[in-house]
Amino acid sequence: MGLGLMSNPTPVEVPRHLLREAYRQARNEFPAECCGWMAGADNENSVSNIRECVNMQEQGQHPTAPERLPETAFVIGGQDLIELNQSFDSDNPARIIYHSHPNGLSYLSETDRGIATSPWGDGPAYPVQQLVIGIDAEQIVDAALFDWSESTGGFVEIARFSGERF
Repeated sequence: MGLGLMSNPTPVEVPRHLLREAYRQARNEFPAECCGWMAGADNENSVSNIRECVNMQEQGQHPTAPERLPETAFVIGGQDLIELNQSFDSDNPARIIYHSHPNGLSYLSETDRGIATSPWGDGPAYPVQQLVIGIDAEQIVDAALFDWSESTGGFVEIARFSGERF
């Protein structure tokens, strides 16, 4: 599969209805960041279901920025994190971790990049792509998908999705 380790990453296909589910969650949790993951068959390059998670940053659980509020950070923790890790041993593993940015910008911040990179800096922390949803008070602005690139030694944007109003 090589997800996240290719030199020219290929975007995981995200059906519009799953993207809309993530958008709905971002709208419902605004102005806090939402988070979760999308999973799909390990022999396909697409996702088929979504798993919303609780943003544990309310409890200050961010490993590098515990002082941040849930409006500027997210943490997948507790049972959500256990199930995320267990998914990698299943036929339907997590393929994308997603979160929202309530500032309307869909970029992978330095903090996001740090958390998504292995502690040794030699690749992604998880074999997934990263989806960031830009949301503001009026709309989902857009979303961007990122993956690890061996050629750059970091995360690169590999796809962009249009937003929508709710």
